[in-house]
Amino acid sequence: MAPHTIESNYDVVFAGGGTTACMVAGRLTKADPNLKILILEAGPTTKDKIEHIQPGRYITHLAPDSKTMQFYESKASEHMAGRGLVVPSARCVGGGASVNFVLYNRPAASDFDTWETEYSNPGWGSKDLIPLLQKAETYEVDPTRKTHGSSGPIKVSFGGNSSMMEICKQFLEVGPQFEKDRPQSEEGNNLDPESLNCFFRMPKFSSSKGRRSDTATHYLYNQDSKNVTLCDGTRVKRVLFEGTKAIGVEYVFDKQVHPDAEQSVHTVLASRLIVLSAGAMGSPLVLERSGIGAASVLEKAGIKQLVDLPGVGKEYDDHPFLVTPYFVDPNVTTYDRLFRGDAETWGKNMAQWDADGSGLLGANGVDASVKFRPLEHEVEELGPDFEEVWKKDYAQKPDKPLFWMSALAGLPADQSALPPISYFCSGVSLGYPVSRGHLHVTSDDIYAAPDFDCGFLSHPADVAVLRWGYKRAREILRRMPVYRGAFAPAHPHFDADSLAGIALTEDGPVPLNAPKIVYSKKDDDAIDANIRSFVGTTWHSLGTCPMKPRERGGVVDTDLNVYGVTGLKLADLSIAPSNVNCNTYSATLAIGEKAALIIAKELGIEGV
Repeated sequence: MAPHTIESNYDVVFAGGGTTACMVAGRLTKADPNLKILILEAGPTTKDKIEHIQPGRYITHLAPDSKTMQFYESKASEHMAGRGLVVPSARCVGGGASVNFVLYNRPAASDFDTWETEYSNPGWGSKDLIPLLQKAETYEVDPTRKTHGSSGPIKVSFGGNSSMMEICKQFLEVGPQFEKDRPQSEEGNNLDPESLNCFFRMPKFSSSKGRRSDTATHYLYNQDSKNVTLCDGTRVKRVLFEGTKAIGVEYVFDKQVHPDAEQSVHTVLASRLIVLSAGAMGSPLVLERSGIGAASVLEKAGIKQLVDLPGVGKEYDDHPFLVTPYFVDPNVTTYDRLFRGDAETWGKNMAQWDADGSGLLGANGVDASVKFRPLEHEVEELGPDFEEVWKKDYAQKPDKPLFWMSALAGLPADQSALPPISYFCSGVSLGYPVSRGHLHVTSDDIYAAPDFDCGFLSHPADVAVLRWGYKRAREILRRMPVYRGAFAPAHPHFDADSLAGIALTEDGPVPLNAPKIVYSKKDDDAIDANIRSFVGTTWHSLGTCPMKPRERGGVVDTDLNVYGVTGLKLADLSIAPSNVNCNTYSATLAIGEKAALIIAKELGIEGV
């Protein structure tokens, strides 16, 4: 027996049920209850599941046996010290919004303006998208602040913890004392230059009652729409065409979610529109299996080409993330016991969350942050590898930071091979990497691993920025009272007699006015080697089906139409033509609300 009863025809079929699909479908069904909508999602349902309600469970979704993630393995690279990189991508109803770290970190206004002016997408600038961000949210911190929203479905707050964790509190206090030109501020998310170079308390995509704010819950589940058929464990193989008109999709019941289901291919038709919304990792693969992509890729995979669109999967982008661990005062609370699965800690925090939504499970351990941009006298510190990139991409855009930095209250990784103690980490996330990768099918097998190269650190400017970030973060953390030394195995291998190496032997905080560590050229080389050995992903994949002119490698136009065909739109983070300095849920909310307006207009639906 089939896991779902799926009719033969719907008005609109969504191929993918992630963050954006839930938003668009929710807006459409609310405006037109007679519109017959089908959502096909490869992963499991998230409705009423505690692991998608409690923010503090985010680490569980990254476990190797996770059922809510698809793990894509990038090929080994000389730029990554011979490593491959595993990039998790959400695979469940609601997508990334249902499993992410709930970090409320918004982009720069110029990020959206770039989409409009540099990539010829009228209507996608900040003046158009900021109101849509406001429309999506209720900013419980203070709904009267500029650029924030007061009545949207997505709640934003400081989470279930009314007070900051001690590690984050000290980062917020010590940071501005050491970085004297970077004061403390009550706001770091106004999408403007004033949001940069200030230490601020970081909100969360969570209600003040400690509940995750995901789009599946707040755009779909809460509406309980009778005209939306939402099928989990239903993996789209390809889009079907009559000539170049999209008429339906082929799908199978996913063998992981529904292991007992037969694996034959089924077909469903769409009378009005197909919306591909399988995410930055999934959407290019569906297009290529449908015959849309570069001739060389499709021929190699044994797929007949329908439309020559070489931009599909060509420009994989992400935010490289350098997490560097330190020892912390053992009396200070961290997330490490939760990360290690300590039963007593889990039981205590479950009870606390059940009572009032507070405790570690109602938050995420990242309560304070700073968006770093070099001041004029600091630019030369990044060295010649970054000089041209600065002039080209940053100098005329004063709202663009180099990276986001925070002190993390715990080590968010597999700790099975580490001492069972408490850690805290510097986290440096590169906002606008120059490096690019690719993602392509290798066959028409729906389960086949793709040809994936994350491209990380292939441009020396990215290494230069992360090197600077390591140094700046280290100086702040070693001055925090909770500091108890560096976890040396994860730090650069400095010579023991170098100033940088000697500082690794510190077992407690240094005074606020202690001299900065002076790094030699050899020390810098050691930092670069460390970056290549340890840099990871922030799970922020984007840009694989960019919205830009076809002759410039674009895959969709300004109205999200896939070039060369009709009846097929694409709506997810894959359309981003350039990167955005944010935890990408923020940008996805703008894409989702914008896509809802575009699709409603095409379908003749008002009131979205």
